[in-house]
Amino acid sequence: MNIPQHIVLFPDGNRRWARAKGLNTLEGHKQGYNNLLDFSNWCKNRGVKALTAFGFSTENWNRSKEEVDYLMKLLERCLLDNLSEYDKNGTRVRVIGQRDRLPKSLQEAIKKTEEATKNNQNLFLNLAISYGGKWDILNAVKNIVKEGIAPDQIDEKLFEAHLSIAGLPAPDLVIRAGGEMRMSNFVLWQAAYSELYFSPKLWPDFTEEDLDVALSEFDKRSRRFGK
Repeated sequence: MNIPQHIVLFPDGNRRWARAKGLNTLEGHKQGYNNLLDFSNWCKNRGVKALTAFGFSTENWNRSKEEVDYLMKLLERCLLDNLSEYDKNGTRVRVIGQRDRLPKSLQEAIKKTEEATKNNQNLFLNLAISYGGKWDILNAVKNIVKEGIAPDQIDEKLFEAHLSIAGLPAPDLVIRAGGEMRMSNFVLWQAAYSELYFSPKLWPDFTEEDLDVALSEFDKRSRRFGK
């Protein structure tokens, strides 16, 4: 089977899952993060080398203060509580997005996690927190301008080196759970030629077998890159 080297994941539907079960919507986020940890291991065991997962978008700041505060604490706790799990599975963790907007305690948790996992090589896990595809592109442009690079020296390779997931292969497969069928301002440049797979399942219900179905579908695709 042709296994994608880099998967992008939209773990969508956590709140809808919780409502359907009569739970507080915040419980859905907790279950969703637990499923993300399992998903990363499923990917690693199948030979996937990189996984980029949407955790909190630039637009999510518009949610209620209660939910935002809960998500910030959840992300912090999950990073720190799973350090030994990341190390055991050989997972290197990196957070992409607007770090300066995050609570100081979460920023410290991110630094600690990245430092502790920097030598792991089995799977590269990018967690997108306060991330948006448009922000990523604009941020790359600003950094190129700051560096004083002449316009005639700017090509796709140089531009990509200034994006958040620089150094990794372009995503081969985008998986979106939850029944929605859009890119929602995520890795807009990087996913230009990614294969798209949409699952109707809400993210907490997404299983290892569902991943295999997505990988089987990817294996059937003919990737011509415009040729």
